[in-house]
Amino acid sequence: MEGTASMNLLRQLHHIDQDVTLAVNSLHCPATDFIWTVFSNKYIWFALYAAVLVFLYWRLGWKRATIVVIACVLTVTACDQLGNVVKAWVERLRPCWDLNMTGRGLHILEDKGNLYGFYSAHAANAMGFAICSWRGFRADRSLPYRKYGWFIIIWALLVGISRVFVGKHFLGDVLAGFAVGIFFGWLFSGIARMLITYWGLSRH
Repeated sequence: MEGTASMNLLRQLHHIDQDVTLAVNSLHCPATDFIWTVFSNKYIWFALYAAVLVFLYWRLGWKRATIVVIACVLTVTACDQLGNVVKAWVERLRPCWDLNMTGRGLHILEDKGNLYGFYSAHAANAMGFAICSWRGFRADRSLPYRKYGWFIIIWALLVGISRVFVGKHFLGDVLAGFAVGIFFGWLFSGIARMLITYWGLSRH
């Protein structure tokens, strides 16, 4: 009985996720379509990643910055590789491969890609990098870096939600990705800050 109830709950949540995803995905026009494809394209943002890393070295010095950069790399790697494992285990079709979603008018802006989409590694990577880099900057205690924090987290949110607009992920995939990114970003940035303090680098 408990197993049946759990399955019914999962089906209900899936149906809700389908409806909400279609509602969000339907909010488009040619101008916004272009914007969402830009945010969804991970290669475009390599320049942003590079710029953030340069500023980390500028603000923190090479020792502290190297620790934070390694933490950022570990964060993105953990988010990405765990995503591959979870996708293969859960086997939840991307909305662009779901006949029910396409039949109900899903708007698709990119190639479909592989079959499974839970959770969104795009969302996890972006949010993980945002959290880890922001907390990493704060190893420089002379500034709170609030403006950077707002900017990079809003950017990560837009990257994640773009995946719904291009038809590659359900909203639930994206929200789960955000949660994973926050977890790993907080974890590895916390370890980095502990190492900076332990090695007496926080005063530099």
